[in-house]
Amino acid sequence: MRLTLEQTWNPALTSFISSAQDSLFPIQHLPLGVFKPISDGNYRIGTRIGNYVVDLARLDDYGMFDEFSWGRKKLFNRLRLNRFMELGNKASEELRCRLAYLLNNECDELKNDSELLEQALHHINHVMLTIPVEISDYTDFYSSREHATNIGTMFRGKDNALNENWLHMPIGYHGRASTVVATDTPIKRPSGQLKPDPSKPPIFGACKQMDFELEMGFFIGKPGKMGQPISIANAEEHIWGMVILNDWSARDIQKWEYIPLGPFLAKNFATSISPWVVTRFALEPFRVNAPEQNPKPLDYLAGRQDAAFDIHIQADIKSKQMDEYQKISLTNFKYLYWTQIQQVAHHTITGCKLSTGDLLGSGTISGPTPDSYGSMIELCWKGEKPIQLSDGTSRSFLNNGDTIRMSAWCEHAGYKIGFGDVVGEIIP
Repeated sequence: MRLTLEQTWNPALTSFISSAQDSLFPIQHLPLGVFKPISDGNYRIGTRIGNYVVDLARLDDYGMFDEFSWGRKKLFNRLRLNRFMELGNKASEELRCRLAYLLNNECDELKNDSELLEQALHHINHVMLTIPVEISDYTDFYSSREHATNIGTMFRGKDNALNENWLHMPIGYHGRASTVVATDTPIKRPSGQLKPDPSKPPIFGACKQMDFELEMGFFIGKPGKMGQPISIANAEEHIWGMVILNDWSARDIQKWEYIPLGPFLAKNFATSISPWVVTRFALEPFRVNAPEQNPKPLDYLAGRQDAAFDIHIQADIKSKQMDEYQKISLTNFKYLYWTQIQQVAHHTITGCKLSTGDLLGSGTISGPTPDSYGSMIELCWKGEKPIQLSDGTSRSFLNNGDTIRMSAWCEHAGYKIGFGDVVGEIIP
């Protein structure tokens, strides 16, 4: 048995797992990730509810998903989510509805099976999490009008802040899937060519303007086909779930290299993502209208207006001398000018094939006020307005030993859902 999709969003739905109530992982959430108990060495797929990870491989072994065509096919006894993701959103919806039924307080099927619960429930403090998806390719967009305007103003002046093409299509670049890493992975400061003095030749050295970028990313589930664009009307069929994304940036390397082809070495050294993939169905209650677009986009980019999501996103910093994190930015995913479905439609309009596990980043998400800017270069306005930290020091860019923590959550009448943190420390 299972609940309907609409029933899984009901704020009155409660779980027999008491810690789910008033947590960022209530029964209405049910994200997917990859974990292993500290006591043994096998990674497998689970969902998070309250303070616990539910072992989906164990539930599958016990026949809890036998009603579905994908049941007992060992899709959850794996190191990555890809095999389940490629089934598309239908399987994801089926799993969500079945889990919400099994974990809800009115269902005795799992609640009264003490033997299975002992095997399938793991306290979050007793597990290790890893990167949840085998990332086949990675594209990063530049979709925040506020961010693009801020950066353009710094380097080209207010009157020429946005390039001519920016309001007509989602701008993006192809990144490196090989350096997408899980939360808590230390980030080594990159070296490269720098040109601190415009009148002198470039020099080689360690980046001196290390930065973060506050982003969200989404994964492709159902793959596309080469030569067949994905229409904006069908784009959501291919969007499987979301994570928080920190696209670390070496601003001084970027400044010298980006003309004429854009980011390369300044972006390819590390991108950090959060461990839990929040499915598209968990986000549905938080759907909102995207910003009005003017000029009107071309027909292949014209889609539903309510294609944005109300997701709060926060960045915190902590130096080696600080005991607690300090908030430095709070923004929202709904500010993005170009939506996910527009990104998918534009990415594939040439016939480019999107594959299961492809990661698409939103680009830095900046809001309308200075405290909602999504990067150090904006928060400190190119180093002219340093941030004062609680340890008495200041920052224009990131020092070695600084740790950036990003978190995201949605609020609904009756419950909140969280994405889990993504954390990275800068090391020499």
